[in-house]
Order: sequence, then C-alpha cells, then structure tokens
Amino acid sequence: MTQKPLILVTNDDGINAPGIRTLIEVMNEIGDVVVVAPDSPQSGMGHAITIDSTLYVERVIVDNEKQLEYSCSGTPADCVKLGIREVLDRKPDLCVSGINHGSNSSINVIYSGTMSAAIEAGIEGIPSIGFSLLNYKWNADFSATKSYVKKISEMVLKHGLPNGIVLNVNIPNISKKEIKGIKICRQAKANWVEEFDKRKNPQGKDYYWLTGKFVNLDYGEDTDEWALENGYISLVPVQFDLTAHHYIQNLNSWNLNG
Repeated sequence: MTQKPLILVTNDDGINAPGIRTLIEVMNEIGDVVVVAPDSPQSGMGHAITIDSTLYVERVIVDNEKQLEYSCSGTPADCVKLGIREVLDRKPDLCVSGINHGSNSSINVIYSGTMSAAIEAGIEGIPSIGFSLLNYKWNADFSATKSYVKKISEMVLKHGLPNGIVLNVNIPNISKKEIKGIKICRQAKANWVEEFDKRKNPQGKDYYWLTGKFVNLDYGEDTDEWALENGYISLVPVQFDLTAHHYIQNLNSWNLNG
C-alpha cells in the first residue's frame, strides 16, 4: 500500500480557531495529519522565536477526528521547529499554515505569523503553503475555501516546490460561486500608514494604541491586491532569501576597500 502523505498543520490564531479547524478537516481528506499550533492567538508575531523562556508542548484532543494534535506555548515558528524536531517521527511531506482570519497579502506577509510558520517549514526543505481568508471575524465562514485549499495542497504534493519557495494564498471573503478562480500573482507594493493613539492611564503615564490604514500604491493588474479586489484567489510564490541580487553589482562599484 502507498503511504499517505504526512501533513503538518499549524497557524497563528491558536489551535481552537475556526480557520485551523477547517484546514484540519480538509487535510484529513488528503493524508495523515499532525497539528502543532499555538495555545493562544499569536497574530502579528512575524518570525519571532522563543529564546528567553521555556516552551511547552501538550497533547490535546479538540475534536474526535483522527489527527494527532499538540498545543504549544510558543510562536508559530516555534510550533514548526518543535513539530519537526520533537513531535514528528519523520519529515512531513507538506506543511500548511492557517487558515488565517484576515489578509496576508502584499506587505502583510512580513508581519504574518501564519506565513512565518510556512516559511520556517520551507527553510527545512518542506513544501509549504500559508492560507488566509479576508475575514477577521472569529466566526468567519470558511466553507468557500475548502475545495481550493484541497486543490492547491494536492498540486503541491504532486509537483513539489523548489527549495526556498513557499506559497502565499489569500482568499477573498465572498461566496464560492462568486470566486472567479485562482490567479498567480506578484506581491503588490502596498503598506500601512500608521498612527499612534496617545492616551494617559489613571496614574498619568502615557500609553499608545497602534492605528492606521492600509494603502495600495500599486495599480498593476498582476498583483495579489488586484486579484482579491476582483474576485480571484491570489497565489504568490514567496522566497525567503531576502538578498537584493540586482543591487550587488551596484554596491561593488562603491570601492569600499579602496
């Protein structure tokens, strides 16, 4: 008999979030599932790892499905590291992260715990995908995502991914019949214009709330933002080699050793 693919599932919204429960349900149709996810929400953690305190991993049963599940006290990246090194008895064939409650398109990929978990697995040479739904509500409806999540995951298992490449998949918050399909995109040039709401506590000490708005500065029709605004699922291949290769020759002209 052919061995089923081993799939590591994680997220940043916590092990009880509806998004990861949907992702687990879909992955159970594809392979043998092991979940290692944070015990509490870790959104916006980026690629943070725990180095100054202890980490705990606990076997849990969230529902009666067949997957093995572990709750971790650390960040999403910690979950992947511990999953690979301590929980699994062999290297997984696929790592999927999400389904995130909210967008991880364009610049959001930098801050995303969801994508950082997928990237951590990618660093280990594991084909990896981060999935996000453009709905921040806890009770978001993930039903329209299921068939697309399954299709993309099966394609990655079939074709693999090159070393250093991870997929960032964002799904618009519309009904399944309104989704026009999957569009391969580049990351839009967009950013947050941030402000801080300054207040004082009862003791007179200043404190701040981060606020702001998302601004898309990219009008190209080949971007993830355009795809999502026009009813498509965006799929962006992400590389975690941050070297600006095109600028190396320019820097060599600076005569730094002269």
